[in-house]
This record gives sequence, structure tokens and C-alpha cells, in this order.
Amino acid sequence: MNRVNLVLLWHMHQPQYRDPETEQYVLPWTRLHALKDYWGMVQVLAEVPRLHATFNVVPALGIQLEEYAGGKFREPWFTLAFKPSEELTREDKAEILARAFQLNHERLMSRWPRFVELLEWSRPAGGAQAQVTFTQRDWRDLQLLSQLAWMDEIWLGKDEVVSRLASKGKDFTERDKAALKAKQLEFLGLVLPAYREAAQRGQIEISTTPFYHPILPLLCDSDIARVANPGTPLPRRAFRHPDDAREQLRRAREYHQRVFGAKPTGLWPSEGSVSDQALTIAMEEGFEWFGTDEGVLGRTLNVGFFRDTNGLPANSDRLYKPYRVQLAGSSITGLFRDHHLSDLIGFVYSRMDGKAAAADLHGRLRFLGERVPGQQHLTVCLFLDGENAWEYYPGNGREFLREFYKRIENDQDFRALTASEAIAAAKEIPATTGIFPASWINANFDVWIGHAEDVAAWELLWDARQAYGRAAEARTQGRGDAPTETGLKEAYESLLAAEGSDWCWWFGPEHSTANDAEFDALYRKHLTGVYLALGQVAPEELAKPIKRKPEHALHVPPTGFLTVKVDGRDTSYFEWLGSGLYSPERRGGSMHGRIFHLRELRYGFEEERFSLRVDFFAEALAELEDPEFRVTIGAAEELTVMVKLVRGRLQEFAVEKGLVCLLNPADLALAAFDRILEVSVNRSEINLKGQKSLRLGVALWHGGLPVDVLPAEGFLEIPLGDEQHSWPIEN
Repeated sequence: MNRVNLVLLWHMHQPQYRDPETEQYVLPWTRLHALKDYWGMVQVLAEVPRLHATFNVVPALGIQLEEYAGGKFREPWFTLAFKPSEELTREDKAEILARAFQLNHERLMSRWPRFVELLEWSRPAGGAQAQVTFTQRDWRDLQLLSQLAWMDEIWLGKDEVVSRLASKGKDFTERDKAALKAKQLEFLGLVLPAYREAAQRGQIEISTTPFYHPILPLLCDSDIARVANPGTPLPRRAFRHPDDAREQLRRAREYHQRVFGAKPTGLWPSEGSVSDQALTIAMEEGFEWFGTDEGVLGRTLNVGFFRDTNGLPANSDRLYKPYRVQLAGSSITGLFRDHHLSDLIGFVYSRMDGKAAAADLHGRLRFLGERVPGQQHLTVCLFLDGENAWEYYPGNGREFLREFYKRIENDQDFRALTASEAIAAAKEIPATTGIFPASWINANFDVWIGHAEDVAAWELLWDARQAYGRAAEARTQGRGDAPTETGLKEAYESLLAAEGSDWCWWFGPEHSTANDAEFDALYRKHLTGVYLALGQVAPEELAKPIKRKPEHALHVPPTGFLTVKVDGRDTSYFEWLGSGLYSPERRGGSMHGRIFHLRELRYGFEEERFSLRVDFFAEALAELEDPEFRVTIGAAEELTVMVKLVRGRLQEFAVEKGLVCLLNPADLALAAFDRILEVSVNRSEINLKGQKSLRLGVALWHGGLPVDVLPAEGFLEIPLGDEQHSWPIEN
């Protein structure tokens, strides 16, 4: 097989969460991911010294890590989490209930039964009952567990204090809280030194991103978005400030040199966003290589990389190599990530056993080495977020990473190289004149400028940039109405922070979070800071939220009992009338480069059967060869109905309980597939003894991998009891 030079790039990023007005951290994600991910992701590499990797550290994240490491940060959630329980006010308690459970329940919370218990107790009356009924013991346990859950796996297993608290699990004291607080402060100081040390020993390369993570092509010229998508809505006035793009790059290089001791040679442009103008500026600022997505390469070369059923891309001989992009008489080398394999790590392997997932990924990479035509080494790039995926994995993904790293290190046909090493090892690097302007998401810029909310945000940014420009000109001319030099500098800092991509990431329909309101407010505060620093009155529009009320998944409980004919069709209007409904917002079947196949599910109870219906995106499902639906119903034990499709028709179905496949499945359940999937399970097969609810989940598998699930984060809880239009609770 061809040798595979594997380039792993872990992108580490958080926006600037510090409120420019109060100097407090509005959201805690930099601290929590520093404790759970940033240090451990580098530390685990020490176990595989021959494996090299690239870590991309966004400067806006780095300056926050420095401030946290110094211990003088102001973060209300940190203060509140360790505040003595007897001093908690009613407002404090409400904030704890709002913040403490913002983590993955299935993977992180479930480790501690006490944490799950507190969640269940907090739910009645939207938390109002907990404010009255929780004891000081409850509040102490909730405070500590909300912080313990974010500790790195290594510390949970080996640090004396952290492992003791993890084993204890409940009945924590104020002394326990103080001990964990001290450990957090200690650990926060270890993060950046770990990166410096790994870089100094040559195991990692550290690349960078424009300082505040802006979309450089849009800063240079927002109208460029129409090249990738002619129908993209645009602001009425184009934002054209390539000088800001240059400043974001210049500051990134200066920061990197100060913190890591050398100027970076590589650039991960924010969200893989590139254009000729942006790359030309990057070259002029001294960058030698950049990374982006295969979709950008495909549109540049005017070819497609569609996978066959085995995962082999079309035009694979053109995908797995670096390219020199020639611009303005010079060139910069581009590396292009395998979108499919990167997404398997980001979205799919978390649902599998860690070792099995690692074996699957290794096998897919070996398959490329064996099947991609040509004799030269392959440069296969896996670029993805280095933090957010892991909380969906068992054990924070450490088993998967360790197993995968060891497999690559021990395979003589592979070399895991840094980006610069891989470029140096490439025998021949083809050239292209120019790059198609796009990002890694759908090879366009729609996430950041393709919706009315995005356009509104850009209009406000345009106004603030004009105000700054006029003030800077007044200062240059020495006019009496000019701001001070300090004011001008502060205004520009706020402006650059507002240019970050993260604000528009949360505007529009594509993404939503429990913290939408905070992101919206923080963006408008950065813009307000521009005017205040200039001694001007901020526009009234900045007091109004941009983000509409987020549309989370619609979950409607059953309103009646059902009578379902299991035939895979919507037999009549009345058949599913009164069913429960779980319907997430999945417009068009895809989001940020990820294809969705499952649209929504309905469920309900008959006298002797539990029935569910799965609606899907027909075109997306048709692209999968012989997929399999897996419907899991959890009660006293789990029961799974597996429905196998062949050429778009139901071939067979099986019923599994306790990992044992039951005989005569047609006597236990019914299944039918046509325009919808319908499944009914006999009540006698569901052990309800002592259960107050059922857990329901639907997964779609293809090629031995789970490719989509409903609900996205685990199971749907379905209460039992006559008042819930379900079966009664059995004692």
C-alpha cells in the first residue's frame, strides 16, 4: 500500500467571553474546557512519542488561558460554584440551577448518581421547588459535582484530591469544595506550559488563527459570499476592511511569538475560510501554509470527492496531497482535510465503543492507502475541533484517542506528522492559481452572513467600523472633537473582538444554545464598547436583541391512546392523532456540513403495544446503501428492535433484549417501512416493574456506524401513568 502521512490538527478555540464593561467572564467555557480538554489533549501524546500532531491555538483563547492561569480572573460562575452554601441567596440558587446542568447528561453527569438525583429533584416547577426543598447538603453536592464533572480523566484517575472526591460522590463538605477550588487554580496554570513543552520536544507544531477568530474573506469584502452562493443575503453596505484582516493576522503572530517563543508558520483560517485576498495578506504576513476543507479544494479544482459505499472518494488521487496556491507572484501551501473521516470523529464514533471506533478509523485509513491510485505518499488530513466532541464520548474520548494513536504509531505504513513535516515529506506538490472563496461548512459563508439575523449583525458592525474610522481620521487631523489615543486604542480592540466569527455562528437558524442570549448581548456589548471608548453615544439599536427566541426541539407529550396499523404509511389522519412528538429543527436535512437523515419521531401507547413512527429525509436516506434502524426502549431492561433495509425495502427485523437476540420476533413486535418507519412492541416484552418512565431512542446505522440519532443527546424520557396517556406505573 502507499505510505500514509497522517496530519492531525486539533483546533482549540473559545471566543472572548470577558465583558468589556464589567471585566467579568460572562460564560465559563474557557475555564471548563481548560480543565477537561486543553491540557489532557496534549498530555496524552506523551504516551506515544513517535506520533506527531498539530495543535491550533486561537490567540483569543490563549489570552484567556493566561488570565485564568494568573488566578486574578473574575468569573461569577466560578465564584458561585465555590461559595459557602450557607451564604447562598435566592438569586444565587437560581443561577446554580441554571448553570450546573449545562453539560452532557449521558456521559459526564451519569458518572455520579447523586448528580442525576439532583437533576431529577430540580425539575418540578422549573426549579422553583428545589429552591425551597434543597438542603445545604444538596447545594454543596450540586456545587461541587458541577465542577468535578469537568475535570480531566487523568486527574480523575490519578490526582489524590480529585480522585478522592470522585470516589466520594456525595455528602461533600466546604473543605472538599475548597480543595477542588485550589486544584482547579493549580491545573489552570499547567495548560499553556504543556503546549510549549510539547512543541520544544518536537512532538507538536502549534499553528494559529486570526486573533479574534474572524472570517477573513468577509472582513476583506463581505460581497465575496455571493461567489460561493449567489443567493446569499448581504448587508446593504459591503464591509470592506482588509486592513482589519491584516491586523488580526499580525496580532496573532505577535501573540504566538510571545507565548510560544517562535513565529507560527501555519494558519488555520477561522472556520477554514479562505479567499485569494485573505491568503495574499497571510503570505505577506509570513505564513507558509494554511488548512481548510476538501469542499474548498473541490470547488477550486472543479471536481467532486463523493464517497462510494466503501468510503473511497472520487478523484481521491487529487484529494490526498498538499497544493501550492500561487498568488501575486508568490505561493502558500494548502492542506485539505478529509471531511468524511473528520466528521466520523466529531459526530459518529462517540456512539461506539472506543476501541472499536479506533479500529474502524485505522481500517478506513489503511483502506485509503491500499486503494487510492498512484505511487506517491498520501497526505491525509484530519482537522477538527479539539474540545467539544469529547463530552459525547465515554470517558471523554480518551480510550478512543489512546487506541487510535497506538495503532497509528505501531503501523509501519503510517507516519503521523505535523503539518510542516507533512509538507516537507510530500514528494511532489501540484500548484493551482487561486483558491475558491469559501469555508469548511458547505463550501460557502452562509452560516455567518446568510440569514436576516446575520445581516443585522453585519450592519451594526459596519456602523461601528465607520464611527471608528471617522474618529481615527479626526485624531490624525488633530481636531478638537477627536478621542484620546487611549480611547481610540480601546475602541479598536472592541471592534476587532466584535469581528469574531462566533457571534454570527449563533445568529440565524443553524445553531442554538442555552446561552444564546449571553452571546447576543456580548456581541452588542463589544460594539457598544467602540462608541463608549470614542466618547460617543451608542445607537439605540444596540440595546435590542438580534437573536430571535431559539427554536429548540419541539417535544409534545401524548394526548391520547393510539390505534396504529403498522404498514409504513400514514394510513389515516386519525392514526397518529394524540401521539407524542419529538421534532428538532433540522432544515433541509443538513447543518454545518453534517447530513441529517432522521426528521422527527412520534410515539404513543395502545392497550397492549407501544408504537412509534420515524419520519426521515427521503433523499438523504436514499443515499445510504442498506441502512439499519435501531429503536431502543429502556425500562427495567433495554429492548432494541433492529430493522434492516435492502434496496429501500424492509428485509428483516430482529428484537434484542439484554444483548440476546430473541426468537420469533414477529410474535414480539411489528415493523414496517415505506414512506415512514413504524414499529410496535408488545407490552409484555417491556419490563415496567418499578419504572416511572420509559427511555426512547432511535439510531440509524450504515456501514457498521451510527450516522444519525434522535434525540441527538441520548434518550427521550417518557413518563408513565394514566394522567400521561400511558401505561400505569407498576410497583
